[in-house]
Amino acid sequence: MKHIACFCIPAHGHTNPMLPVVAELVRRGHAVRFYSFSEFEEKIQATGAVFVSCDAFLPDLTEREESGLKNVSTTEMTIQDIRITLRMDAFLDTEFKTFQPDVVYTDSVCFWGKLNAWKHHVPMVVSTSTFAFNQVSSGYMKQSPKELADMIFGLPKISKALKTLHPYGYQVKNALSLVQSDNQTDSIVYTSRRFQPYAESFSDHYLFVGPSVFSKAEPKKEKEKSLVYISMGTVINDRPRFYSSCIEALRNQNVDVIISCGHTIDSRTLEPLPDNVRVYPYVDQLDVLSRADVFLTHCGMNSVSESLYMATPMVLYPQTSEQHAVAKRTKEIGAGVALKDDSVAGIRAAVMEVLGNGTYKEGAKQCSEDFRACAGTAGAADFIETAPHPSDGFDMIAELNKANGRTQLLYWLIACAVLVLFGLLAGWKYVWILGIAAGVLSSPVTKAMQKKRYEKLVRKQQKSKTETET
Repeated sequence: MKHIACFCIPAHGHTNPMLPVVAELVRRGHAVRFYSFSEFEEKIQATGAVFVSCDAFLPDLTEREESGLKNVSTTEMTIQDIRITLRMDAFLDTEFKTFQPDVVYTDSVCFWGKLNAWKHHVPMVVSTSTFAFNQVSSGYMKQSPKELADMIFGLPKISKALKTLHPYGYQVKNALSLVQSDNQTDSIVYTSRRFQPYAESFSDHYLFVGPSVFSKAEPKKEKEKSLVYISMGTVINDRPRFYSSCIEALRNQNVDVIISCGHTIDSRTLEPLPDNVRVYPYVDQLDVLSRADVFLTHCGMNSVSESLYMATPMVLYPQTSEQHAVAKRTKEIGAGVALKDDSVAGIRAAVMEVLGNGTYKEGAKQCSEDFRACAGTAGAADFIETAPHPSDGFDMIAELNKANGRTQLLYWLIACAVLVLFGLLAGWKYVWILGIAAGVLSSPVTKAMQKKRYEKLVRKQQKSKTETET
């Protein structure tokens, strides 16, 4: 029997994938303590794990801070995670000394879980609730101007907050080292290698287990009328105008509609409803998706994974950079169409396109088969039980970093030579303009070269694998 300490931020999308794995660990006889928050207490206790409340360590928020969290501000979330880590320091010091965990199973953005695993030298397995993101796959995340501004202007505040961790024994270089995936950390990702962008860039420290769900039910699509399911998740779901547009778009169509709108809005404000539309605060999403023929979704990783697990194609309506990445990958595998126009006519057209075009259904079905062939919760539990894991595999990121260093050196040697030559031949007055241009071009040139090297390394890996198998 092992002692396993679990940690997660107060978010359904991050907590839910951990729960089936925790239930499997408890079933195997391990002592599991889950450090979480009161809104998840019932769910955690249902797994058989010991729930440990951390509500007392949540800081009081100003209106500005609360607004930042609701708007998914990276800066605000990072700062609040650091504040919570500091408030929990003495408590977790005692917990680690008394419970003496053999392994820590923690969400990828739960700073207090990761930092305390490092501080107390306990093997750690990271729970990755979306795609695994490294310097290659992060290209899938296209930040909006608002998100970029939040990151850029928030850097001084984040740097200042990180320094407050040092006196408590938490040595952190930067926030990126806390959230970005690396090839030395044991990590569980709740998708398949096929669905993960740039999967070849991740080492054998990564286990792609497929969707982490309690249900093993099969899709059951046979019925008289098509079923359309609509949900915007549990965070950015205060969208009464959007829900009204969906109702108007589908009221006269030969489909049944289920809308899950959360508790942020009063579903009664959407009434009167047509006979073919039902609205609930929450539903059993897996059950609804098993019967649904199309899912209009915000593209949260859990929602998309559950939809594909149940072979349900999607209308994709992402709201954040991570969700845009998930939507992009879903389109690439042919299991969904983007909602580019959220007017009544645009919603109707997108839903009818998915219902009327069998290629989306086939794309979702193929992904469902792929997901169901993964290791699942049992494989995830095996991985946690046997942590830490050695790795004799190829580290593509390390190879790319070496090559990037050589590219940068060569690039700037050539750039400096060009600048000097220009100065000698045409004068030095405008050399600074060329210098700025060289600086601007440095990043795209490096990225383009990295992409070519990545493709070359992938071909090399595939060739080596084929030779080994034969």
